[in-house]
Amino acid sequence: MMGQDTIPVSKRTRKGSFYFYWGYNRSSYTSSDITFKGANYNFTLDNVKAHDKPYPFDAGVYFNPATFTIPQYNFRVGYFFSNAWSISIGTDHMKYVINEDQVTTITGSISETETPYNGTYDQDEIELSREFLLFEHTDGLNYVNTEVRRFDKLYEREKVSVNLVEGVGIGFMYPRTNCTLLQMERNDVFHFSGYGASIVAGLNITLFDHFFIQSELKGGYINMPNIRITNSTSDKGSQSFFFTQYNIVFGGVIYLSKK
Repeated sequence: MMGQDTIPVSKRTRKGSFYFYWGYNRSSYTSSDITFKGANYNFTLDNVKAHDKPYPFDAGVYFNPATFTIPQYNFRVGYFFSNAWSISIGTDHMKYVINEDQVTTITGSISETETPYNGTYDQDEIELSREFLLFEHTDGLNYVNTEVRRFDKLYEREKVSVNLVEGVGIGFMYPRTNCTLLQMERNDVFHFSGYGASIVAGLNITLFDHFFIQSELKGGYINMPNIRITNSTSDKGSQSFFFTQYNIVFGGVIYLSKK
């Protein structure tokens, strides 16, 4: 006789159950205009290109509880309020690094700095060298969000089910920004910088009722009008851009219902 904990997937009801997952991502970003404002400067860099920063695979890092938050990760906890719909909260820990030494254009002014960049600019070309700007959200570009997701079964057997996952989400940005601007002392603390919105689609393979692996394609919009860039709270950066993620996550399901 089949025990309560081995009820076939087809006879389980998701309603009232919880799920959680952990995994890793690759991400990409559209170009963005970045504005920097402070007591002695107010300028915008146009169409700045950036990339992510994946950590090379190392089992000692990825599977070590003391270090597995170093790579670009995804964490989520959710609750099924019906058999097909869930609500969840999670963090998408991406990393964002502007391409070093790229040439872009600058508009605005810089004055009274101990650098060769003092002046007034109007769509002038400038190279984004480390002497001028280091700018990255590497610890990280943290998108803390709430999502509503739908799960639709595509295929099932006694111990395996394949499900289509679709969802939408909104949340806030809580980055830790590594920025060295015009050789000023950097500020490197977590801070609320803005908001984001996203959509996601994925393929879920559930095994033995309780365990799953899931691939996800996620995209969205990020707007950060309040980025901490120096130790002065009056100095700030701002930018907005679109992002995409490809995620592989592993998780589990906790059923509270006996059915």
